[in-house]
Amino acid sequence: QVQLVESGGGLVQPGESLRLSCVVSGSSFRSNAMGWYRQALGKERELVARISSSGTTNYADFVKGRFTCSRDDAKNTVYLQMNSLKPEDTAVYYCYVGLTSWTASAPYYWGQGTQVTVSS
Repeated sequence: QVQLVESGGGLVQPGESLRLSCVVSGSSFRSNAMGWYRQALGKERELVARISSSGTTNYADFVKGRFTCSRDDAKNTVYLQMNSLKPEDTAVYYCYVGLTSWTASAPYYWGQGTQVTVSS
């Protein structure tokens, strides 16, 4: 069974940082793109960041310069380092494994989501 297990979410104040982790089990996805979406209350799920199998990254404008997506294929893990967090970053964050190795590959497997709350 392929599973994506996320951790690192929580409650922080504006300006603080969090690092989300997503560990993939059941198979190796070193040849697949990975990334993160988020969904705030009452809003549609939106792309946050994505990374190809070779490490090429792409970010949404609203997180560019603040968030960094990375991967460690030896650990089957994708990360999202979130700095300078804002209240509008409050959402459930979901990791995914893409269908192909391309950066913009469509999501194929999803994590369960982890809550990030930024409160002043």
